[in-house]
Amino acid sequence: MNNIAILYGTSGGSVETVAKQLQDLFEGSADLFNVLDVSLSEIKDYKYLIVGTSTTGIGDLQDDWEGFLPSFARIDFTGKKVAIFALGDSASYSTSFAESMKVVYDEISDKVEVVGQVADEGYTYDDSTAVEDGMWLGLPLDEDNEYDLTEERLVRWVEILKKEFV
Repeated sequence: MNNIAILYGTSGGSVETVAKQLQDLFEGSADLFNVLDVSLSEIKDYKYLIVGTSTTGIGDLQDDWEGFLPSFARIDFTGKKVAIFALGDSASYSTSFAESMKVVYDEISDKVEVVGQVADEGYTYDDSTAVEDGMWLGLPLDEDNEYDLTEERLVRWVEILKKEFV
């Protein structure tokens, strides 16, 4: 077992694809779990948890996470750190871009240290509750309109997380 668990929920496959890219960037030190198929006992011993979700509709959490998040929020987070990434559509939903990140954050931030915040510079959107004081609560990605920036953003984020996950 590695120290890092990447947990994702996916409807169309994009979050799973990004989660696999992220796993590759951790070079064998991260395990991958679909929240549709994982039990809390499988992830309870991981020290570092990365949560991946998509934003559906106007800022809504992906369906599988909708069902899993209440249970996930009840695990013992003692000594753990959590990072969040969220996919969204910054063009069609520019006023609620990647807001599912905020849903996850609100559910767990009083129980665990959330790490991996990134500056909102370089993102094109109008508004998002997932931005506080110019910082995203995690990593937002737009596979619909900015897919050409995903790899670079993931690489930079993994470097941030490697410093946090010590």
